[in-house]
This record gives sequence, C-alpha cells and structure tokens, in this order.
Amino acid sequence: MMPQLRDSGNHSSSPLDAGTLREVHSFARIFGIETEYGVSVTGADAPCDASQTAMMMFQPIIASARSTNTYIENGSRLYLDVGSHPEYATSEACDPMDALAVDAAGELVMRDLALDAQQRLRSTHGAHATVHVFKNNVDSAGHSFGCHENYLVRRFVPLEVIEHELLPFLITRQLFTGAGRVTKSGFQITQRADFLDEAVSSATTRSRPMVNTRDEPHADPDAFRRLHVIIGDSNRSQWATMMKLATTHLVLCVIEQAGREGRESGFSRFAFADASAANRAVSRDMSGVTASFDMADGSTLQGGAVAMQERYLQAVEQFVDEHPEVASSLPRTDVHDVIRQWRNALEIFRSGNVDALSDKVDWVCKHRLFEALRTRSGGNITQRKLEQLDLDYHDVANGALYDSLLRRGTLHSLIGDWQAQEARTTPPADTRAALRGRFVGAAKAYGAQYSCDWTRLSLQSPQKMDMVLLDPFQCEGNEDFQAMLDALA
Repeated sequence: MMPQLRDSGNHSSSPLDAGTLREVHSFARIFGIETEYGVSVTGADAPCDASQTAMMMFQPIIASARSTNTYIENGSRLYLDVGSHPEYATSEACDPMDALAVDAAGELVMRDLALDAQQRLRSTHGAHATVHVFKNNVDSAGHSFGCHENYLVRRFVPLEVIEHELLPFLITRQLFTGAGRVTKSGFQITQRADFLDEAVSSATTRSRPMVNTRDEPHADPDAFRRLHVIIGDSNRSQWATMMKLATTHLVLCVIEQAGREGRESGFSRFAFADASAANRAVSRDMSGVTASFDMADGSTLQGGAVAMQERYLQAVEQFVDEHPEVASSLPRTDVHDVIRQWRNALEIFRSGNVDALSDKVDWVCKHRLFEALRTRSGGNITQRKLEQLDLDYHDVANGALYDSLLRRGTLHSLIGDWQAQEARTTPPADTRAALRGRFVGAAKAYGAQYSCDWTRLSLQSPQKMDMVLLDPFQCEGNEDFQAMLDALA
C-alpha cells in the first residue's frame, strides 16, 4: 500500500550531520523530472474516455500495490495524477545523464502499461482499438498538462532570489529546450507558453505558474529546499533533456555561490518587466534573435532569446573559470562540454542556420519536417495532418515518427535502448534512490506489506519497521536499513 507524498516539513528534529554539511557547501545537485502523460484511444467500436483508459493502464499497478500511487524498483514514483493523467516522477539523480536514463525508462514503463491495456481493451472495444500515450503538454481539446523539473538547492539562498534571478533564463532557454507546437495561428517553439498565467505561485492547479513556491524540500529542510520548475516542455529529444538540466544547474551554481558570499549574483538586472509577455514572445520568435523585451529596469533588450541566453552564458563561463571545482560537480557530465554545446547552439541561432539544430532540438526537428512536407505537397498539406504528426511524435506507445527519426539518424540520441531498459530496474547508484529501489525490490520479492515515499521507508509486515531518509545523497545503507533487508530475507 503506497501513501501519497507527505511534506517533509520546514524544520528537522536533529542537527545536520557531517555528510549533509559537506553537501551544503558543495556544488553537488539532485535532479528530478515529473512527467504527466496524455492519454487517448482511437479506432474503438465503443466510446472509451481518457479516465477509463488511464485506469485500465493502472490495473496491474493496483493489483500489485493496491493503489494508483506506487514506487518502482528504480526508485521512481508512478501514479495517476489529477485529471487521470498517468505521471512518472524520476528517482533522484546526481547527474543529468542519470536523470535522462531514468526519464527514458519512464517512457518504456508507460509504453508497456499502454500496450497491456490496449490488448485488454481490444477484447471489449474492437480489434482496432489503439491506446495513445503522449509525452507532450497539450491535448487536441486544448487542455495543458505539465513537465516539472526539480532541483535541490541550498536553504541559505532565499527562494524569491532564485525565482527572480533564474526566471529570465528559464523563459529564454526554451530556444533550445522547447518541444514545439502546431497551432491555428502558426508554429510555436514551446507548448506551454499560452497556458502559463503567472510567474511564480504556490499553486499548480488553480493557476499555472512558471515556478512553484510551495516549500516541500523532500530532504533535510534545515539544509535544502526543492526548486520546482513548471515552465519546461516535455522533451523527446534526449539532448534537450540533458541540456535543460545541465545548464540550469550551472546557473544555480552561480546564484548559490553568491548566497554563500552574501552578495548579489548580478542576474537580478536581467529581470523582465512582464515575464508572461516575454514567455509568449520567445515562443513566437523562431529566429531566436528578433524579439525585443521590456526590462524591469525600464530598458529594452533587443536580440531575442539569444541575447538573454548570451548574458547568462557569459556569466557562467566566467564563474567556472573562477571556480574550477564546479567542473567536478556533475559526476558523469562534462561541464566544459555543456558550456561548449550551449555556446554552439546560440551561435547557430545567430548565424540564421537554425535547421543545423534539427537533430537535437525538438521544435526545430518538427518544424523542419513539417516545412519539408508542406513543400513536397505543394502547400496542400492540411492543418489536421500536421497536428496528427505533431501528436504522433510524442506518442510513446504507438507513435512511429520519433522512432523513424532516430533510426535514420535525423534525431540525435545520447543513451541506447539497453541503458533505458536497465534504468527501469536500476536506480542511480549515488543517491537515496539506490536504497529505496533495493527496499522496494526486496519487499515485492518477499510479498511484504510496505509503504514508502521520498523520505521514508516503512514495513508493516513481517514486522513493523520504519526508516527516515532526509539526506538525498545517502546511498549507503546503515544498520537500520540492513535490518529492514534482513527482515525480508
């Protein structure tokens, strides 16, 4: 039986241990991605709405966990969210490449749940009933659902400072992380821009902010907070997923170091006068260089999203030069290579040769393909056909377009299928996800009654045992953890 997430609170009951203190003063990061998937059925002989289909997908989960909210062997959370959206929250990762692998594993999990439900659905709704599961952010009826990023940040930096200094970066990084969307008024580079109505808010359902301010650290709350970023699109491009995590990490390093030293990072001067207006402007500027922005200080920034990204990049490059230890903050991702690829992407936009990024950036890949089809058809391709192709690109269950692009080398991948398959059952080895994954695997194998969330492991049978994991970097089991495993032996 799996409970819903509990808030880990705003204060801890014990002093920080040496390990936690060490991480507070380092540049290490914890990354996580929460993805809401859209669901639909086509070809059925009888009506079958999204909520029915989502529940069918989760029938095997309910049978084994007695809940639609569970954790799996790789330490990730799998559940049905508000509005019958299947959602997958990756286990904690210390590196963008690990987060990418666990995110790719989530696509496989959703695919298999959908295909299993499809097989059962065809016995009642006809042989052609087909289940579609979309890793995107907008359905055909105009409803929006999210892809949320989580970053562990140090408690000594006020959340308001992070939000305001990071927001211009988050808005303009969509130049290379946007998923793209066909709309009746034209192509846009982001899927979320028209649906986000606030810059920051503690709510996620009654309003749609770009950054969520609710204080749920899911870690030692005296040391850390969780930055909950809502503005991002769901990416199929693995390069875009890696880059959005890695570049955001580097900007956060600059902000945190300024907090340590009791000074300003300098990013406050990048603030937009109207964040929502800037977000919409970025989404409609496919050149990346023609939009202009009214700034909070009364000035006007020319040069589009590229100009703002160049400001952040320059600050990060200087910071890494002055703090070479940042280069080792990511255990498996080369920080200098991230900076090189970041600069290369911006230079490509400056050159006007945007199609050169079509093998890496979702929106560029889709737009280039759609324009080629439009040219080939003599301009006769319909809006409906483009919308269908757009959805097919994001369909992890029965889509053909994305896999075809990968096979032809038109779209670049960073990890192989075997790595995604391995990540389905193997959590990142250097976070507490390793302990959660081992616990879940042992409890399932034993047939024990158990529960867990991000910060707690609990056994109800064969004996009552409980363990708190407030340190997300804790990857080695202690005596309490071993005792729990021994009870399941």
